[in-house]
Amino acid sequence: MFIRRPEAGNVSYAVMAQRVESKDSLDDFPTPPWATRALMEYVVSDKNKFIEKTCLEPACGAGHMVKVLKEYFGNVFYSDIFDYGCGQVNDFMSYPIGKKDIDWIVTNPPFRLSEEFIIHALKIANEGVAILARTVFIESIGRYQRLFESLPPTKFAQFAERVPMVKGRLNQKASTATGYAWLVWEKGEKIQSRLMWIPPCRKMLERDGDYEEMMQNVASYR
Repeated sequence: MFIRRPEAGNVSYAVMAQRVESKDSLDDFPTPPWATRALMEYVVSDKNKFIEKTCLEPACGAGHMVKVLKEYFGNVFYSDIFDYGCGQVNDFMSYPIGKKDIDWIVTNPPFRLSEEFIIHALKIANEGVAILARTVFIESIGRYQRLFESLPPTKFAQFAERVPMVKGRLNQKASTATGYAWLVWEKGEKIQSRLMWIPPCRKMLERDGDYEEMMQNVASYR
C-alpha cells in the first residue's frame, strides 16, 4: 500500500514536538517553572499552609521544579536516579517507606515509570502526592485496573494552555503538541475525583530569572 508523505512545508512544528521516548530513556524533560507555580496557585487547597510542610521531589533533574517548590514549602528534599548536578543521586523506588518526615511528594516523573512512582509515593507521603503527567496518562484499561480503580486522584487539573517541554533543557520559546495535567492525591479527602482546568496563566506566573540558566548557556555558545 502506498502512503503519501507530507510535503516538508506542511509539517507542523507542534506535531514534530510530540514527546516520544525510548523505553531506556531517562526521560529528562525539565518542567517550566510557571507550570509548577500553577499547581500551587490553582490546584492545591490553601497554598499558605505549605510553608510549614516538607516536600520531596524525587525526579529533580537540574532542579527547575525544586526552585519553585522552595517558594512555597518550608523544607524541600530532592534527588534523582541520575546525577544532573542537583540533589542526591538516589533511586526513588528504593526510598524507605517507613520514613514519615515527608508531607508531600511533587514531581514530573519519567512517563514510563509514572504508575510505580505514584504507588510508591502514596506509601511515603503523609498528606499528598502531585504528579505532572501527559494528559493521555489517564487512558488505557490496564492503567485503570492497576491504579485508578483503587487509587483515583482527588483532582485532575488539565492545563488549558500547552506546557512546552524540551528534552534536557528549558526553552522559553519551545512549542508542543502534548497536553499536560496535574494529578493530585490528597490523603484524608473523602471526595470523588474532581476534574478542573488550570486557566491560561503562563504570562502571570513566569518570573524574572526563571530562564537565566538557559540564557547563560546560549550566551556561552556565542
